[in-house]
Amino acid sequence: MNRPGHIAGSLIAPLSDRAASRTGRPAVIFIGEKGGEETISVSQFYTRTVSHSRHLAALGIQSDDVIILVLEHGPALLYAFWGAVHLGAVPSIFPLLNEKLDPEFYLKQVNHLVETAGAKAVIVGEKFNRLSGLTLDWEGCQVITLPEKIGTTGPEEDDLPLADYHRGGLDKIAFLQHSSGTTGLQKGVALSHRSVLNQLENYSRAIGLHDDDVIVSWLPLYHDMGLIAGFVMPLVLGIPLVLMSPFYWVRDPKKLLLAAGRHGGTLCWLPNFAYNHMARAVRPRDLEGLDLSNVRMLINCSEPVRLDSHNRLFRLLGPRGLREESFAVCYAMAENTFAVTQTEPGKSPDVDWVNRTALQTEQVALPELENSANAVPLVSCGYPLDNNRVKVVDSLGRALPDRRIGEVAIQSDSMLSAYHRRPDLTSRALKDGWFYTGDLGYLAEGQLYITGRQKDLLIVGGKNIYPGDLEAIANDVDGIHPGRVVAFGVFDDRMGTEAVVMVCELAEGVGDGEKRKIEKQLRRAVVRATDVTLSDVYLVGEKWLIKTSSGKIARAENRARYLREGRLRVVP
Repeated sequence: MNRPGHIAGSLIAPLSDRAASRTGRPAVIFIGEKGGEETISVSQFYTRTVSHSRHLAALGIQSDDVIILVLEHGPALLYAFWGAVHLGAVPSIFPLLNEKLDPEFYLKQVNHLVETAGAKAVIVGEKFNRLSGLTLDWEGCQVITLPEKIGTTGPEEDDLPLADYHRGGLDKIAFLQHSSGTTGLQKGVALSHRSVLNQLENYSRAIGLHDDDVIVSWLPLYHDMGLIAGFVMPLVLGIPLVLMSPFYWVRDPKKLLLAAGRHGGTLCWLPNFAYNHMARAVRPRDLEGLDLSNVRMLINCSEPVRLDSHNRLFRLLGPRGLREESFAVCYAMAENTFAVTQTEPGKSPDVDWVNRTALQTEQVALPELENSANAVPLVSCGYPLDNNRVKVVDSLGRALPDRRIGEVAIQSDSMLSAYHRRPDLTSRALKDGWFYTGDLGYLAEGQLYITGRQKDLLIVGGKNIYPGDLEAIANDVDGIHPGRVVAFGVFDDRMGTEAVVMVCELAEGVGDGEKRKIEKQLRRAVVRATDVTLSDVYLVGEKWLIKTSSGKIARAENRARYLREGRLRVVP
């Protein structure tokens, strides 16, 4: 087995070179929302990419123009993205409007993104009529409807000369990744061809990528994990990609597992909530005859990692051939293109059992016996990638020793060039060549452990409380809709400290008469696990909670909504 060779030139160069060999090797096997499969060869993929590049050029898109892609999660989005890169334009993928998003709020986000990015065009699909008449508040930007049939008919590969890819240099911006927010996609992470190629080289080495790997993904392409691990990396390195619609996966998560078994999948990335979703929604009888022995790494990324989530999914998938050492963890962010750290292939992530009291009151990860009542498990995010450096600093930017909790800072050769057109944000986050992540964690024996987000941290009676810990507890309480919970703090003048509030959507079919029982169960579970007393538990109906465009619960916006409703009733 051979690892893909060293990659050079712009991002489009490997696609062009591979297409020139006229290989019939699959580039993408796309599984649509209705389950139909389309296999696209390497040559077909590049042919259609060039067709989209020519179409964009004919519409007036030029090199360096920022274009926003608002397209259904399908082949047209894949070709449009690479067509823009081929042309030398700078694409940025935006989530498509769906039934869970408020249309008015969504259109405000599009306008905000167009303005902050200085976009020249918003590319939409023929089916997306609601955006076709969009009035943009940014002068000089047009809405372009992309025909569905571009590149699917027309010249065969032999009749289509390979277009010269742009020669803007490795430091030219390849694309923008936008971090989601509650008032719009405010931070456009500008990534150069050099940074992305460095990331792919470093990360492929960290996971031991081989040319006989097969990547399976359901992840949305507007998020760094889906865009890089589940799209850019396999296309650039020539690894077959099995890609399915996120909506298809959410409705029926067993389809991802069945696709992995059917196509010999070896690598898959998942946020932590996906482990719980599959463990809850997939029944053992759904997997009869499934063989997952080919899967060598199931990589937990993007959210705080929970040991219990790994254990639950292993109980479901272990009998289907998945090895416990296949579970892995990655710490990643758009500002570093993707991965910063990664656990070792073929080895289960280390689990650090630490003293809860010391963690909360002294900000130190003091080792504790696993069977101790005061012990909590923290799962390692692994070691820094080659050419990546990680340090943990205090509030003054001074490096902290091992096991002291502080802000995580990183330095690498795959970092962002800047926040696009936001020098204010760039100067705050980048200092002396280091990017300050806003994440809290600690180092131990060379490995990184993440404890939470600095902005989310609650300080209650001198104890540090991580909302994610409380939310994970609520997900296991009967009657609460898993994944539809949020914890935050509201300062209580009378008590002189934070009041801890939890808002939880009720599961389908739960009546008002059951609320009191559910609230008591949640309060008891939180006290038992964290020694935290909740000041308010607000049990609400379906779709009360606000999510970001990337599907995460918007903590600040939900806190604001809670306060607007005048709900606060702090108890001692």
